[in-house]
Amino acid sequence: MADQPKKRINSKAAQTALAFSSLILLIIIFTAASASFLTPGNIVTILLMTAVNGILAVGITFIIITGGIDLSVGTVMTFGSVITAFVISNLSMPIAIGILAGILAGVLCGFVNGVSITKLHLPPFIATLGMMNVTKGLNLIVSGARPIYFAEKPEFTRIATTMVLGIPVGVLIFFASALIAVFILSKTVIGRYAFAIGSNEESARLSGINTDGWKIAIYSMSGAFFGLGGVVMASRVASAQPSLGVGYEMDAIAAAVIGGASLSGGEGSILGTIIGAFIITVLTNGLRILSVPQEWQMVVTGLIVIGAVYLDIVRRRVK
Repeated sequence: MADQPKKRINSKAAQTALAFSSLILLIIIFTAASASFLTPGNIVTILLMTAVNGILAVGITFIIITGGIDLSVGTVMTFGSVITAFVISNLSMPIAIGILAGILAGVLCGFVNGVSITKLHLPPFIATLGMMNVTKGLNLIVSGARPIYFAEKPEFTRIATTMVLGIPVGVLIFFASALIAVFILSKTVIGRYAFAIGSNEESARLSGINTDGWKIAIYSMSGAFFGLGGVVMASRVASAQPSLGVGYEMDAIAAAVIGGASLSGGEGSILGTIIGAFIITVLTNGLRILSVPQEWQMVVTGLIVIGAVYLDIVRRRVK
């Protein structure tokens, strides 16, 4: 039994090293293919692109570790964005209140998902698919089906793009979120219970863990990350776009899986997820620079997700 944690650490390290090697390889390939890739301006673009998807991916990593899934990531992110804009622009509230409202909107959605899964016994796929449609509709209702701009509070739009030591603040928010997630996953009871639930939920329940309560807490906490992602997105694009968000869940899930999170539960790391998020962004950015049509970019991303899941299946079979 004592060898099990050691095996998990070794497996996690190997998966992280593989993901990091893949990232370096992609950077080398695109640098050789285009002189426009490894330029200061494009590096900042990559960092900003990664910031939102990285925050979402960090949030969904906790859910995947428990053996769950969340298809509402993108629309919940947009819901956080719309609520932030509505509170700041339509209600003329302070920026801090708007940011808090956006994050709490994500928490509420995560809480409802957790309750639906644990108390109503809905499969995570169905519960979060329903939430995806609910928030998609709410985004249109709250915004009046049109973008909300920050005309009276232009300083909000500078939050994500203001440079500090050459790094956009939006990226610094992403890194800070990742550090908080690392601490939660490795040093707190919620992290230990997430792994326990994902490894064997029934055994965790029989050992005295309130699995329902902790799953609700984990989905709610992940919702906070999704809401924060919406805040950063609203600041980055200088508006809340109610139709934005669909498809972001796939990039977030892909980043977590590429980084070593197992869709079967019980495995995952924040560092691996961060690397996975950069892989998705570097790939997308590199293909755009090479003028690859967007439809083919989607094909490539989909194939990478399939490959990452297949490698996870093979890895688990070997173990």
